Amino acid sequence: MSKIVVAVIGCGSIANSAHIPSYMELRDKAEIKYFCDIIPERAEAAVKRYGSGIAITDYHDALKDPEVQAISVCTPNHMHCRISCDAMRAGKDVLCEKPAARTYAEAQIMQQVQHETGRILNIGVVNRFNTAVNRIKEYIDQGKLGEVYSVYISMRAHRSIPGLGGAFTTKAIAGGGVLIDWGVHYLDIVMYCLGDPQARTVSGETFCKLGKDMENYVYEAMWSEMTKDVKGTYDVEDSVMALIRTDGPVINLHGAWAQNIGESETYIDFMGTQGGIRLQYGENFTIYSTENGALTQITPAYKTTPHFVNEIGAFVEDVTTRAKLPSHIDVNIKTSQIMQAIYDSAEAHKEIVLG
Repeated sequence: MSKIVVAVIGCGSIANSAHIPSYMELRDKAEIKYFCDIIPERAEAAVKRYGSGIAITDYHDALKDPEVQAISVCTPNHMHCRISCDAMRAGKDVLCEKPAARTYAEAQIMQQVQHETGRILNIGVVNRFNTAVNRIKEYIDQGKLGEVYSVYISMRAHRSIPGLGGAFTTKAIAGGGVLIDWGVHYLDIVMYCLGDPQARTVSGETFCKLGKDMENYVYEAMWSEMTKDVKGTYDVEDSVMALIRTDGPVINLHGAWAQNIGESETYIDFMGTQGGIRLQYGENFTIYSTENGALTQITPAYKTTPHFVNEIGAFVEDVTTRAKLPSHIDVNIKTSQIMQAIYDSAEAHKEIVLG
């Protein structure tokens, strides 16, 4: 098989920490021809760092190149819909970083264009390619937990607002705060492990509290601190609570970029009639059950492979096989719908009923 020719659009944090290194791990299958960023220095730095490719500032230049088969969209959220749709209409297959878009309406546009063009549109919900997550899904699918009736998501940190005042905390760019940044991953893990059930009702509240006084916000560390601007914008939620009723289990979510509790609690509990599982986000999981009249607790050991490499590898192969991956827009659209319903519920202060 000849190499898949790729363009990476956006050369910021997620591109350099995940997408580009993963493509480099797959040099025998993929080749990055273009590094694109509206900040020329970023694109040029990528060419220099990785020793290949062409630096460009206009993504349309890559879309016009007939050699380019696939696009990785690694820009801020407000550009996801436009670039992905332009790429599909230009005949390119797309891997768009999470979230699919700022809003459910934008995600629906992306889905519609995918259906119209027949191109691939996968969303960067990388945990669907995580070894631990797939082990948990196997346990649930095999009935090892019995009936899974309830799931609890905790994605809470002490003081972890990213890039205060920059793109992460500007609603017009990001679409939201902790829910759309972290919640998309946690919710997607749950949806994937449960077989992507349909949400029926959603009730949520969001809070924009601890980051509002940006000049006096105290923290130990900050993701994407290079984008910090205390004279910038902070109009997104730094904490969120939600109750989601599905046609399967009930999902309870509690999230915070920042809270006045000095511990981070980042885990997902799957609670079933025969057993339960706690997944420590990004780490291992523990199974709780009973056997021979005794309580049991098992932490499985297994071989893992890097999930971003798994995700990029699946995308590269997908360009040839045209298989429908678990990260396809038709699947991920359900997570977008749930997040939109949480935001709508919080704004209206009432429960949202879905189809």
